[in-house]
Amino acid sequence: MTTAFDPIDVAGMRLANRIAMAPMTRSRAGAGGIATDLMVEYYSQRASAGLIITEGVQPSVVGQGYPWTPGLHSDEQIASWRKVTDAVHAKGGRIFAQIMHTGRVGHPVLLPEGMTPVAPSAIAAQGQVFTAEGMKEFITPRELTEDEILATVTDFVTASRNAIEAGFDGVELHGANGYLIHQFLAPNSNHRTDRWGGSVENRIRFAVEVVRAVVAEIGADKTGLRISPSNALNTIEEPEPAPVYTALVDAIEPLGLAYLHILESTDIRELTLDLRKRFTGTLILNALTEGPTGPDALHLIEDGITDVLSYGFLFVANPDLPARLKAGGPSTPPTPPPSTAATPRGYTDYPTL
Repeated sequence: MTTAFDPIDVAGMRLANRIAMAPMTRSRAGAGGIATDLMVEYYSQRASAGLIITEGVQPSVVGQGYPWTPGLHSDEQIASWRKVTDAVHAKGGRIFAQIMHTGRVGHPVLLPEGMTPVAPSAIAAQGQVFTAEGMKEFITPRELTEDEILATVTDFVTASRNAIEAGFDGVELHGANGYLIHQFLAPNSNHRTDRWGGSVENRIRFAVEVVRAVVAEIGADKTGLRISPSNALNTIEEPEPAPVYTALVDAIEPLGLAYLHILESTDIRELTLDLRKRFTGTLILNALTEGPTGPDALHLIEDGITDVLSYGFLFVANPDLPARLKAGGPSTPPTPPPSTAATPRGYTDYPTL
């Protein structure tokens, strides 16, 4: 019987176990979106994960939606991430960079003067976004032109190439949680009437084009995609997710991606199982559970529901999570997040067993 603690080959890359660290925004980047020494410590502490998937990393200046988040679009950012990847590799770990363009999720105060968030359509998300000046109401984004859409695809490609230059083992394209790729997929955030909106075929086009372009640049074996069907985060509405995501997976399946990462934010297990049948590569599952995913979810690997299980919440406070899961506990609960980004509290100050 396969267990979470058995190694696995993912597109030619050997993982020591089947427990992944899910991407989590931690807002500890320095000025200019660089990875800091604190981030080097944070990720290297968690190198016993079979695979680390970093926090969302913006592929361009306009792709930033939160304060103190890192980028992969400048030489300084590339050099700073090299320290992270070197530290993780020195401990025998594997690490992918999650490339995340937040689209309409953001605010002008987070961007250079005169710049505003962009999206498939000029439709604002509901609610507020966190900024360095406190909570701000979402604004109506500027609708991307055809040329700007193509340029944004190129931004994903450039950031992915930069990730490989920075020493990452690969990239995960963030198509979930109500960010830009997800905004193209969802009918309530994409009201376009051109080839990028309307029909299912048109709404999946941006995601497919980004995946294809990145694969052409860095290779399918270094490319993963994260999706979250019917996830309502950032006021996304997907009343009929199955046709969209089956079409999306069918379109990318021939490319031979390293993995597909599914976030179950609602009861979509039937769809998860269907997508698993359609996708022949490695499946990573961030499973829907009662409360934070814990040891009870390990059976999903044993039962063949997924190949790899990703953990978020528990990895915050348990840097040696695979060892704790194998030992049956105990686990440390996370402390409340600090009021400032430049602190190790609630970040790198958690003990190992």
